[in-house]
Amino acid sequence: MELASYLAGERWSDHPACTHPLLAALARLVNDNTSDESRAQLVHLVPTIIGLTSDDLRVDARIALRCATTALPVAAAERQLALAVSVLAAEEMIARLEGAPPGQLGERSRRAMEEVPHAAEQARRFSRAARITEKGFRRYAAPNAVQLSVVGIVQACIPDPDTLLRRLLEEAIDDCVSLIRAPERTAPAPAHA
Repeated sequence: MELASYLAGERWSDHPACTHPLLAALARLVNDNTSDESRAQLVHLVPTIIGLTSDDLRVDARIALRCATTALPVAAAERQLALAVSVLAAEEMIARLEGAPPGQLGERSRRAMEEVPHAAEQARRFSRAARITEKGFRRYAAPNAVQLSVVGIVQACIPDPDTLLRRLLEEAIDDCVSLIRAPERTAPAPAHA
């Protein structure tokens, strides 16, 4: 993130204004939890995060959802309930923001929840009793989902957590690009007189 701030012409900081705060947090966590050998493979991602910023809460929800659905199937059992709750909270927030009916899961979420049926059922019971506000989601739920997900992947009994962390960051960047830059690509061309 410091390199991103430098390349964007900002003051040297690991919290650059040129990158969405939650995406920057994910990038810092991935960087800090990746082995020295694998860290060099993250450098090419730096230019792709410059300019990816938005106040749209859907960006936070998509990042949190990507993280939770990636980590849930590989995380240890003691982390699965919190990650399953994170999936449901992100899906609820997306549905609310997009005016969709609540309680429906996207394909990726459905598959992740099917991998951990016990945690999924507990999460559904818990989530029925809790209603999260938009402010609470942005301030607490989304950052917690990112943190829990990275720790869940790092501590998972999988052969190569570095590769999964890098893929998670790449996919989160792609999600942000589609949300933030898609309106730029689909805007009609100005009429020439």
